[in-house]
Amino acid sequence: MNTQSAATSLTDSVAPLEAGAHVIAAGFLREAPVLVTGDGDVLIAGTRHQIGADAALVAKLAADAIILGDDRGRILRIGADGTQAALADEKGRWIDALALGPDGAIAWSCGKRVVARDGKGKVKELAAVSTSQGLAFRPKGYQLAIAQNGGALLWMPNTEAPPDKLDWKGSHLDITWSPDARFVITSMQENALHGWRLPEKQHMRMSGYPAKSRSLSWSHDGNWLATSGADACIVWPFGSKEGPMGKAPRECGVRPTRVSAVACHPGSLVIAIGYEDGCILICRLTDASELLVRPPERDRPRDSVTALTWDAKGKRLVFGTAEGAAGVLTLP
Repeated sequence: MNTQSAATSLTDSVAPLEAGAHVIAAGFLREAPVLVTGDGDVLIAGTRHQIGADAALVAKLAADAIILGDDRGRILRIGADGTQAALADEKGRWIDALALGPDGAIAWSCGKRVVARDGKGKVKELAAVSTSQGLAFRPKGYQLAIAQNGGALLWMPNTEAPPDKLDWKGSHLDITWSPDARFVITSMQENALHGWRLPEKQHMRMSGYPAKSRSLSWSHDGNWLATSGADACIVWPFGSKEGPMGKAPRECGVRPTRVSAVACHPGSLVIAIGYEDGCILICRLTDASELLVRPPERDRPRDSVTALTWDAKGKRLVFGTAEGAAGVLTLP
């Protein structure tokens, strides 16, 4: 598909939003677009709500609320009407990472402390060996993956068993489970990904990135992992038992600037790709055809796309950037 001919129709389908500051998270809440900015504002359907802190550090969208960690050490639940409730208070310690799990479970980390809270409010704590910057719940079941220096931990908070260790030298940042829970993947400080095939703990090394890969997104069928950190979206194959080992990744959306955010479509082999210059493309994985959603910001060439999320039906895409630009694409 020709990008130039398609550009007008898709760019005209974008409704602009004004976040006003660095966007750290975006999504949809009861069909309403949501933006969370680093200076502590939450925008729900265009209405701005302040959280009463100097900064929002991490945020995730649940089915009916926004869960947010701020610089005062609070974990807040913000409803669709903007009402706020404090779920936890870490007394001024910054929240480093946040994850949402099954049945209303949440987990967060502050320094070397990791906390899991199940849907009934029962809290368990774990002391990690280093600051945990990445947390992810198993797709099904109350088990938490924790990225840290030297590898990852798999922790079951409702048992007394010690965490299962996944060792690999280096600093591990983000972490994700594959949808079928056969693989755990981390991004690394060393401009690479590392993975383990479970339960054998077989190592998988995915290297060659010119920058850190901080955005990871699984295809709806679990067979592909889309990643940022290069001048294309690097997509690793996970359809076989061995995962990507011995296989070359695919490249989508090659451009002369690095990919900063990726989001796989919830029902099709389509990837939304955001770049460091503010450009956004939609790329079809089967044939690498591209559609332009947002042209690059020529006046603000470093206005990276920082948040990119589809709605549950895959009909709308919300995005935000480092300098506060934002919008919602509605597919025709």
